[in-house]
Amino acid sequence: MSAQPKTFQELVDGDIPVLVDFFAVWCGPCKMMQPILEDTARHMGDKVKIVKVDVDRNPLAASKFQVRGVPTLILFHKGKVVWRQSGVVPVHQLIQTLESNLMSNA
Repeated sequence: MSAQPKTFQELVDGDIPVLVDFFAVWCGPCKMMQPILEDTARHMGDKVKIVKVDVDRNPLAASKFQVRGVPTLILFHKGKVVWRQSGVVPVHQLIQTLESNLMSNA
């Protein structure tokens, strides 16, 4: 059994791709992303981890990845950013993007 990652960097450096949702509690479009992320998580299973980062509570993380607007989704694989997009992403488009990135980065 492996130890849980202690830091954000350890999490995104792992072998399993990590989709990070940079969001804010007050953001309307961010609230629209919640059920989309839940559907995506159900569809993708353990092939990808989905993590939410509140930009107001984690301004350094938002700054490090140059998040200028929310929601911003960033997909990390082995510590590298392999895809990013700001705004609401429809569930079918998000799943297709994740699956194509998993195939090309396998």
